[in-house]
Amino acid sequence: MRSLIIALMPLSLILASCTSTSYDLMETASLQPKFQDKDPMDFGVNSPHRHEVHGIDVSKWNGNINWVQVRNSGVAFTFIKATEGKDVVDPKFAEYWQQARAAGMPHAPYHFYYFCSSADEQANWFIANVPRDSMAMPPVIDVEWNHTSKTCTTRPPAPVVRAEMKRFMDRLEAYYGKRPIIYTSVDFHRENLEGAFPDYYFWVRSVAKHPSEIYPGRKWAFWQYTSTGVVPGIKGNTDINVFAGTRQYWRKWVAAVSAPPQRPAQQQIAQQPQTIAQPATQGMSGTLPPMVEPPQSVGQIQQAAN
Repeated sequence: MRSLIIALMPLSLILASCTSTSYDLMETASLQPKFQDKDPMDFGVNSPHRHEVHGIDVSKWNGNINWVQVRNSGVAFTFIKATEGKDVVDPKFAEYWQQARAAGMPHAPYHFYYFCSSADEQANWFIANVPRDSMAMPPVIDVEWNHTSKTCTTRPPAPVVRAEMKRFMDRLEAYYGKRPIIYTSVDFHRENLEGAFPDYYFWVRSVAKHPSEIYPGRKWAFWQYTSTGVVPGIKGNTDINVFAGTRQYWRKWVAAVSAPPQRPAQQQIAQQPQTIAQPATQGMSGTLPPMVEPPQSVGQIQQAAN
């Protein structure tokens, strides 16, 4: 009977019951990188290796991970795939979530958004599977065209895309008390997001050019620069990312986004979206933590560090 009860518990409740780590989550950035890139791109003076803070993103395709080795290789943070659409949980999410937390690594869950399900259906699914209390970094919405999907290749017009994203992000912010990060690709951003959501942190994919060249006018906080990384503790290729600021900025940013909201998130509102007239953001994370406009060039980074 006990095993049946556990099996029926929402994944978010099971994960939330895990013991907390005694590591300093911000000190992971103090280690020198020991990872490599199997197929490196020459970014010239804008090389991502000039940035001080590096991280990874992982999903089931990364297999078994030795998180202590990953942390000791100089990886300062990780984005972990949690959910997809309205009914998929990454089979490695619970394992990765607990192990990254135990290793003392700042971590964030990401949701792969499907435009064949409503924003509320997907928000409900994410909330049911991702714990609220143990999240060190804000949740992420991953928006990109899904060219290879066998079930959903829908491409709504840009106004619909932005409206759905806003609804989903408002739901998550109301529940978790943290404003979501937006992950996107070049083509999706060009067609839907140029000039949109200036008050959100962006995590951009750009494996051939510096983001400033292909995301015109976009301030970014995270840059995914390769999918062929070689990271100790992970077999096979790994996505590697950089944080836009210095280690000092990183420590301030993690401290800010890890802080509890100024007032409790209204769970009943998050569970009953039809009652929301306006997003419940004031007093929680209506004001972004430091580094709304992170330095993006090497020169700016070095100047900020002096």
